[in-house]
Amino acid sequence: MMTENNQQPNILFVIADQMTPFMTGVYGDTVAQTPNLDKLAASGIRFDSAYTPCPICAPARASMLTGRYISRIGAYDNSTPWPDEEPTFAHYLSKAGYDTVASGKMHFIGADQQHGFAKRLTTDIFPAGLGWTTSRQEKTAFSDIHSQPIAIDYVTAGVRQWSMQFEFDEEVQFRALQYLHSRRMQVGGTMQKPQKQRNSQPFCLCVSYSHPHEPFHPTQELWDRYDNAKIDIPQFPENMSETYSKMDVWLNAFHGVHRVDLKNEKNLYNLRRSYYALVSYVDDKVGELIKCLEETGLADNTIVIFTSDHGDMLGEKGMIQKRCFYERSSRVPLIIKYPDKHFKGRVETRHCSLVDLAPTVLDMAGIPDKERLSLDGQSLTGPTGSGNSGDNNDRAVFSELHTEGVYTPCFMMREGQFKYIYIHNNACQLFNTEHDPKEWKNLSGNPDYAELEDHMKCRILEKFDPDAIDIAVTKSLAKRTLVRDAMKAANISWDFSPYFDATRQYWREG
Repeated sequence: MMTENNQQPNILFVIADQMTPFMTGVYGDTVAQTPNLDKLAASGIRFDSAYTPCPICAPARASMLTGRYISRIGAYDNSTPWPDEEPTFAHYLSKAGYDTVASGKMHFIGADQQHGFAKRLTTDIFPAGLGWTTSRQEKTAFSDIHSQPIAIDYVTAGVRQWSMQFEFDEEVQFRALQYLHSRRMQVGGTMQKPQKQRNSQPFCLCVSYSHPHEPFHPTQELWDRYDNAKIDIPQFPENMSETYSKMDVWLNAFHGVHRVDLKNEKNLYNLRRSYYALVSYVDDKVGELIKCLEETGLADNTIVIFTSDHGDMLGEKGMIQKRCFYERSSRVPLIIKYPDKHFKGRVETRHCSLVDLAPTVLDMAGIPDKERLSLDGQSLTGPTGSGNSGDNNDRAVFSELHTEGVYTPCFMMREGQFKYIYIHNNACQLFNTEHDPKEWKNLSGNPDYAELEDHMKCRILEKFDPDAIDIAVTKSLAKRTLVRDAMKAANISWDFSPYFDATRQYWREG
């Protein structure tokens, strides 16, 4: 794709961590204060039915970058290295002459900490090793790999003036803005002098924040933005536990939900208020990036993509975090803005997935089909993509999770107004998300929907082999456990350390 000035476009790819679209203004929440995302969507395309290919961080990002499903590349959980030989869109763009740069959370596991990016401007907030490898025994809990049950973060939300997350995201933003400004600077001699255009090399800059991921501790200023806000909190039917699937039972035990009072109204209010505040924090950062593009003149040739890796249940259905396929966990925000106002104000209702972003970026950069290896995703810029709005939802999208809280291969398929959740060797779930948006009424086993359920189950089993995946995951966990223990004994670390040559950064002699 070339812009109006016949240049390859720059690409600014912004990722929030664990942001559900349902608590943003751009997706209709009247409490959320997200003016910059609202403006971005008004000048671009808003995708109203975008899903994660896996509802946990590292696999979702691996799928997003490679355009392939997690079981295709062995990216099973938050402690799985995926193959160095697996091309990402950054590899393709680097080969095509782009300056590929990452600032922030990439959640790469293993020795390859760049996966195609020529430069990383920050380290990662989470470890790059195998320390978070879990067990496939059902007794496994989040606290087995962390210091405490993650559910505690959901009942202790509230104001904190500083945190490791703020420290990380402030560095992410500083480095990203520094890079964007450098694109309009000429370095040479003893001075740095502005010039109209630094060079003709296009860039792809990925800016990835840790927020609004837990723990939920906004600053006082962010908290005060929602003073007296009428914040909805989850409602729980008396028979809620009877609606749980085996997957839900596993996840609540893994997260330690039984160890906290998740139904406490004050806790839920503070949780939702804190989350709103941190969503606004990310919105502020997006606004700063857009302003920088405009002030440097880069906006005229830069495509902006905004999304998240997955959502967060935030107490809905008595559940927390992610890892499940309910809408709050599996749906993601997705906005694409073109510099020439192409598709301005579009609302795309077609089902899509983060696995579609790699081929979409390759289209944006003008990478020919003949130069691409096999991808599972479909470009959103093609004739059946962002050029067409409307209600045609014939396309099916898939998501999967096979470990780290679940103990058998699990899949989700979304087609039309229905969602099917396949839990291998266990009772499954079928929801009409149009008529039952909260997903309380399981239609699986209902004779009226038997043909539909059989169709959706067959589609999943045609695309994926649960038994083979189960064997592969079990083998992977065994190998990683051994390597993890050996690395710990030998004090080996893969954590990324960015390099900066300060001797050439500012005014110098010579």
